[in-house]
Amino acid sequence: MSIVCSDLSKIYEGGQSGWPALRGVSFEIKPGEFVAITGPSGCGKSTLLNILGLLDEPSGGRYELEGRSVSEMSDRERSDTRCARLGFVFQSFNLLNRLSAVENVVLPMMYAGTPDAAARARARELLCRVGLKGKEKKTPLELSGGERQRVAVARALANSPRIILADEPTGNLDSVSSREVMEMLVKLNAEGITVVMVTHDRELAARVPRNLRMKDGRLEP
Repeated sequence: MSIVCSDLSKIYEGGQSGWPALRGVSFEIKPGEFVAITGPSGCGKSTLLNILGLLDEPSGGRYELEGRSVSEMSDRERSDTRCARLGFVFQSFNLLNRLSAVENVVLPMMYAGTPDAAARARARELLCRVGLKGKEKKTPLELSGGERQRVAVARALANSPRIILADEPTGNLDSVSSREVMEMLVKLNAEGITVVMVTHDRELAARVPRNLRMKDGRLEP
């Protein structure tokens, strides 16, 4: 899936003229690329990622996903696209503590209408793939930070997305777990999945083939 952003802007309400989080951001990401979005806190990285993930809408400009303007999608189409084509990995894991690891991974497949038996079989397969075989019944509170993020990666893969959007995926992890999560993302990208990762970690960003650096809501040259 290609991503094309043209002159994107985002203004949040507040004060007399609002607060501009994005100021005319333009770029293209081709299918199968691995791109890191870097920059200081408050520069607009997460705002941009939320727009790419159809979790937020720009105030101006144009965003095309696979050749189609996102502004032309209905709410249902946006929701279906998020569910079927996009996978999300967050810094805070965003797992449900009352559910087991396998149940957390099943959740997006349930929303997609996958039969329960098939969803559970795939969830177990994905947890095994990310190195959590034998821990399927553990809740997030019984897992380490690195293990929780592995569950989050498995959940992101549940509906076979074509793009993974990762917002500071190693931000709450120790150095060993950070490297392990990064290795998983690199491997997924090698399999043809487009990966867009927001990160403050310069060492991780240096491993990514392409960096987009932001400052004050703009892309630096």
